[in-house]
Amino acid sequence: MHRQRIFTEYTSNIRVLVYITQAMQKAERHKLILDSIAERAISNQHELMEILHNEGVEVTQASVSRDLSELGVVKIGGRYARPELPEPGSSPFGIRTIDPSGDSLVVIKCASGLASAVAVRLDGENLSDVVGTIAGDDTIFVAVRDQSSQRAAMKKLRTLFAA
Repeated sequence: MHRQRIFTEYTSNIRVLVYITQAMQKAERHKLILDSIAERAISNQHELMEILHNEGVEVTQASVSRDLSELGVVKIGGRYARPELPEPGSSPFGIRTIDPSGDSLVVIKCASGLASAVAVRLDGENLSDVVGTIAGDDTIFVAVRDQSSQRAAMKKLRTLFAA
């Protein structure tokens, strides 16, 4: 019985390690995708797959498609781009970026000193996908229920702060 307990604990630890490693790989892949589309014109998923492969990231077309959707990447003028946000000076909240982090967090970057105002505005919207917010000086962590809530919340946030 002692051997079984050790094996069960060992198996459990491996699952956690595998999950953490996959989450880190996904976050790194997402960063690489966002950096790549910011640096060069990429017009299709095959080109993006080649760039990822050249960086040592083995990925399928289905994974790239899912990543682009999760990141909210859009096609503008035949090339991939991050969703457009208003210029920091044109919005009273100075929103700079709205990015996913992991499966249940959205990170909003804004002008210095405005994070609290952004969080208050966001909390006042009572969005069903948002569990809560934490604001610093220029960064807001938005906790969401799960990955599908994360995508929905990001779309709502982009709409909310575009005006």
